[in-house]
Amino acid sequence: MKFRSLLTAALISLLPALPALGAEPQEISKLVKQGQYAQALERADKFLQGNPKDAQVRFQRGLVLAEMGRTQDAIKAFTELSQDYPELPEPYNNLAVLYASQNQLDKARQSLEMAIQTHPSYAVAHENLGDIYAKLASQAYDKALQLDKTNNAAQTKLSLIRELFSKVPASPVSKPAAPVALPATPAVPVAPAAQTSKPAPVVAVAPAKPAVVVPAPQPAKPADKPVEKPLEKVAEKPATAPVAEPKAQDNTEGEVLKTVDGWAKAWSDRKVSAYLGFYGKSFKTPGGESRDKWEDSRRDRISRAKRIDVGVESPRVKFDGDRVLVSFTQHYRSDALKSSTGKTLVLVRSGKSWQIVEERVGK
Repeated sequence: MKFRSLLTAALISLLPALPALGAEPQEISKLVKQGQYAQALERADKFLQGNPKDAQVRFQRGLVLAEMGRTQDAIKAFTELSQDYPELPEPYNNLAVLYASQNQLDKARQSLEMAIQTHPSYAVAHENLGDIYAKLASQAYDKALQLDKTNNAAQTKLSLIRELFSKVPASPVSKPAAPVALPATPAVPVAPAAQTSKPAPVVAVAPAKPAVVVPAPQPAKPADKPVEKPLEKVAEKPATAPVAEPKAQDNTEGEVLKTVDGWAKAWSDRKVSAYLGFYGKSFKTPGGESRDKWEDSRRDRISRAKRIDVGVESPRVKFDGDRVLVSFTQHYRSDALKSSTGKTLVLVRSGKSWQIVEERVGK
């Protein structure tokens, strides 16, 4: 049975970006790639003496410990990291990998459930959790057969599970991998969509009609009928072409992007009340925790940071009935953590404004 670590794949895909990392994390990564784990651990420990909250190097240190076979020390490293940064799902996933390698499946399951509670859209954790449940089921069916060898139903189910995993290419248990922060990127403000300027009215002028000449009255003769004065024709008003109004969808997109821009700015400015005000009353909190508990957690984390910089890159707007989905790449930087990840915000209209009702990791 295989267990995957998302950060392993991330490390491979982001290798070209490594030169942009800080000098020390880059050197540690080089040592890890070269298999010089003792030197990498020494550099990580020395660096963390002066930077104990650096999440990236702490990830690297956990990887090194796992590669050196010091599983308990690696578990301790990732456990402490998950306690300091409970909003990150990767430490929980890596803990599950380590627990699974020791056949501590219940602990692996609990770690993966925490990862999913933190980020419900974390696909790797869902897949790993499925593997854990399958392994637990296999053990239960095997135990049932030991107690009753005539249990054909248990035998069939056990065979199905074994057949399922026999089709998966054999691979060793993945080691937890060090996180790779994207290069520092200046915050990209979300520019409101360009407003469609209202075109000037186009006036179509009707061709002028010849003036109507009224002949001068002549003295009436007894036998003649009175001369009837022709009716003067009223000149027609010039026709005005209809003015093209901006599409409602264009206006909505601009309003929504302006809301996302304000949300990112309030977060960057650490204005907690303004930041929380962008979330509607029906907002789905991660893991289904209470709104009060979630707000207290966000308030504490934002207030403790000395500096926060949130950038929104390449936002895309999708209309879904009365909801609007905005997908983008979020660049987050603080005094303790750097990360870049895909994010999707789901917004609904509330009066004249837009509010966030759901927040997903991934586009």
